[in-house]
Amino acid sequence: MKVKGLRWFIIGLIFLATVINYIDRSALAIMWGNENVEGSISQSLGLTKNDYGLILNIFMVFYALGQLFSGKLFDKVGTRMGYVICIGVWGISSFLHSTVRGLFSISFFRSTLGLSEAGNWPGGVKSNAEWFPIKERAIAQGLFNAGASIGSVIAPPFIAALFVAFGWRITFMIVGSFGILWIIPWLLINKSGPKTHPWITEKEQKFIVEGQSKADQNATADTKGLSLKQILSHREAWAIVVGRFFLEPIWWLFVGWMPIYLFDVYGFDVKEVGMFAWVPYVGAAIGSIAGGYVSGKIIAKTNSINKGRKTTILIGGIIMLIGLIATVLFATTPERFVSIVFVVLFGFQFAIGNVQTLPSDLFSGKSVGSLAGLGGMVGVFSVIIMNFLVPKIAVVSYTPIFIAIAVFVPLGIGAIYFFARNIDSLEK
Repeated sequence: MKVKGLRWFIIGLIFLATVINYIDRSALAIMWGNENVEGSISQSLGLTKNDYGLILNIFMVFYALGQLFSGKLFDKVGTRMGYVICIGVWGISSFLHSTVRGLFSISFFRSTLGLSEAGNWPGGVKSNAEWFPIKERAIAQGLFNAGASIGSVIAPPFIAALFVAFGWRITFMIVGSFGILWIIPWLLINKSGPKTHPWITEKEQKFIVEGQSKADQNATADTKGLSLKQILSHREAWAIVVGRFFLEPIWWLFVGWMPIYLFDVYGFDVKEVGMFAWVPYVGAAIGSIAGGYVSGKIIAKTNSINKGRKTTILIGGIIMLIGLIATVLFATTPERFVSIVFVVLFGFQFAIGNVQTLPSDLFSGKSVGSLAGLGGMVGVFSVIIMNFLVPKIAVVSYTPIFIAIAVFVPLGIGAIYFFARNIDSLEK
């Protein structure tokens, strides 16, 4: 049996895994509420906003470690089994949130969830490097990242509806089951890489392999990846590490704190959060695909990876910055707030898909997961600092938080331009 466009089935499954990933991780924030929200996690377990900040940071610490660990894991065992391990653990972890009784138990299961969910990103970047030629990688990354946005669109109304119907414990059982079921089609379809997959057509195999770097074309099963020390000896690798340090908090501020912001500033309940919180992620989904499309078009027209990536990243950065300034100056109602965040997250995803593609632009497949994981880990540590400060600053106002992440935009984009003078394969 031969399947035309097999690479799109692979990225389709990773897209679905990413949707599940974001439904799982969003459930806590949506159902957290506060002491005044009947049946919420906060009220049921007697936990406070400071407890939420602590739990969020525990998740992020293990998510950071998971980025580095899973990057190495995927480089060692491959994307097929790497995903089985990661999504199996996160599905079980999400399901077991239904059993928690207090701060310690919920923190424990958030830690295992963070450790395992992190693998989705270095795994996705590595899979795209294997299954797509260079000119298609940004659109593949955009589709993959759109899964995070679509998951965030689905999660608020879906989780709110389950919460109202069944309560938060059964909701965790339902969403935790999705990841475990996903493993079945993944094992059936993703039998091996494109060089040896029995279902791939000769035409598609040739298209993929000839569109990759010389280092990827010459790689074999015995080819070893570079160590982190060797990777970081290249100036260009620091563009990813420093760039993600400054850019990651922009996304995570809204993922982790937007429902809490709506509870605190506008007095929303869980149902109202479900009605509003999904809107900005529509912008993020559109930005993911648009950023990959624009980048691919520029690369095809100019035959320059450098121009394609940098131009798209710069456009996304400008959109983000304008949106964050507008958040401070004009977001006076919930309708305005979610509309402006729509623009911010559009700009973020327009740029970040290309930033996440850089490891596969610079290095061959055996090193891609390691660099992607390292960049993700450093970015998450920046988010941890932000999560520590947000509940303390928010007691007075959220405005300084929005100003701070607005400043991060030119720092992150500038780091990519400064360290990566020319984006191209370093292992030709």
